[in-house]
Amino acid sequence: MAAASSRVTLAQIAEHAGVSVATVSKVINGRPDVAQQTRDLVLDLMRQYNYGGNRDDLRAHPTVELFFGFERLSIYHTEIIQSVVDAGAREGVAVVVSRRLDHDPAADPAAWARGLAAAGRRAVITVTANTLSGPILEALNRVRLPVVLLDPEALPDGSIVSVGATNFAGGHAAVTHLLSLGHRRIAFLGGTEHAWSNQARLHGFRSAMEAAGAPVAGELICHAGTFHAAEGVEHGGRLLAVDPAPTAVFAASDELAAGVIEAARLRGLRVPDDLSVVGFDNTPLAQVISPPLTTIHGPVPEMGTVALRTALRLAAAEDIDSHHVELATRLVVRDSTRALPAPSDATP
Repeated sequence: MAAASSRVTLAQIAEHAGVSVATVSKVINGRPDVAQQTRDLVLDLMRQYNYGGNRDDLRAHPTVELFFGFERLSIYHTEIIQSVVDAGAREGVAVVVSRRLDHDPAADPAAWARGLAAAGRRAVITVTANTLSGPILEALNRVRLPVVLLDPEALPDGSIVSVGATNFAGGHAAVTHLLSLGHRRIAFLGGTEHAWSNQARLHGFRSAMEAAGAPVAGELICHAGTFHAAEGVEHGGRLLAVDPAPTAVFAASDELAAGVIEAARLRGLRVPDDLSVVGFDNTPLAQVISPPLTTIHGPVPEMGTVALRTALRLAAAEDIDSHHVELATRLVVRDSTRALPAPSDATP
């Protein structure tokens, strides 16, 4: 067989394993219909010869893996998929989407990385709740697959390339808007408590409140555990049950904000007459719920473009300007917020 330093083909792996090329392909793609003894033999040969696919094929037919480390995808995640796929179409690159339920890199990082390389991936873009573990990064590096974290929920170290948004500035802008409308008793409904983006939005909330001299009530700070609408209904209802109730809520995602609006409806409250609500992300949901949602626009299309182009530059061994890029957010005012009536204007 060829020396370990020379290029090894899938056909050579199959020949020395005494199996068909189709069987080797099944092993690479994690198919279950292969005997364990055969699977172990093929994987051992791939490890021995550091099989990583044909790099000439990568240049001719570039593909990028977009991997989600979540069991449950949100509306926001579908927007990320759209942004990366659109960027790939402009760059002439195919984008393959997978998630943890389909492939769990932590189960066998080396096999996962080899499978991606053998399938012709040029780079990996990940959207995950936690930064990638050392073994996974090492395995991807071994097959020369660069990684870009897109909107990471955990702040990566300086060695990992990432693209995100100005979450602190977005949180600050959302609450500054509510303060400008006269609200002072403002609640914060976050998602995953320890997520970097969630914490940055909360810090922006606190910063705006403190700058205005408005008290931050501990009972009005709540984390739903996820950024999904169902949790927004449940935890939004708890916030609205606090006495005295908040006059406004800043939710850390559009889905959570939609849940708060439903929780208000269930309590007989009207948005924005009785309660103002601001979301985050500016997903399509923000425009179709009633009332249309005031929210922070997240630069998802731009993030997808920057992530894909950065991944391709890394794959081509080109220099990049920064290991972490944050793209600007902005406030979009719609109908879910209004000025707090003065006491004399309040209905008896």
